[in-house]
Amino acid sequence: MIRTGKKFSKPEMSRVINGDKALPEETQAVEKIRLDLLMSEIFKSYNRSTIQKFIEYGFVTVNGELVKKPNTKFERDVKIGLRIPQVMKNADLVPETIYEDKKVLVVNKPAGLLSMAKGEYCPENTLEHYGLLVHRLDRDTSGVMILAKDEETQRFLKKQFQERKAHKTYIAVVVGSLRLKEARIDLPMARDLKRPTTFKIDPNGKEAETFYKVLKENEQYSMVELRPTTGRTHQLRVHLKYLGHPILGDTVYGDGKAERLFLHAKELEITLPGGVRKTFVAPLPKDFENVFR
Repeated sequence: MIRTGKKFSKPEMSRVINGDKALPEETQAVEKIRLDLLMSEIFKSYNRSTIQKFIEYGFVTVNGELVKKPNTKFERDVKIGLRIPQVMKNADLVPETIYEDKKVLVVNKPAGLLSMAKGEYCPENTLEHYGLLVHRLDRDTSGVMILAKDEETQRFLKKQFQERKAHKTYIAVVVGSLRLKEARIDLPMARDLKRPTTFKIDPNGKEAETFYKVLKENEQYSMVELRPTTGRTHQLRVHLKYLGHPILGDTVYGDGKAERLFLHAKELEITLPGGVRKTFVAPLPKDFENVFR
């Protein structure tokens, strides 16, 4: 006797399996979506990367509960709250005005202040809050910078940097004593692909030229005047590291054993709108001199 198999005791379920009838609404799987993707659909003025930062910073709630993982999945009908704090980090880091007219603002940037915002959202004070950027200094570098008050002036000033008609002088405290007290460094640079946010000396890289002169020294450190003719990112820091004398306090190219990066943009020579050539000076921070006491 051949058995044909057990019959379904519930005809309704048999019809569901055969595709003739759908499951009741409450038993169907409800679609869930990542929080960052769901917010991208709702808050269209922000890109996904920025929204992910908002979530990780703790600015987002779902149904009143804090959520800090962008990949957490929710149903589409949840209630999402976004609250971006108005309190700005580093609000106490304020650039000192050196010169100002109707077209430009020249400031002494304190160490620790960003030149420009990182990404679409930046929860801290930057130089962009004071004017239009013409050039940049690393966060940990202090010194003279010029900002434009309108786009025409910004283009006029930027062109001078691009054509190497703006001249900058830096002061650095470096580790050790340089053999040559005055010299020209002509070493091309390229991005270090092993550490993409850093740079290195590379014979196939872009031209990078720096003139230096030792101003004073002791048993441990040297104070050096630096005059770059090119403006490569991290140029001075990379050149000095290659010579075996990294800048004191450099956490990227040195040992970082100091409270700050001892690099200061002391002078900027540039032509202002109207044709007047000026040199602006930012006084040397006191801690530079303290190294030699």
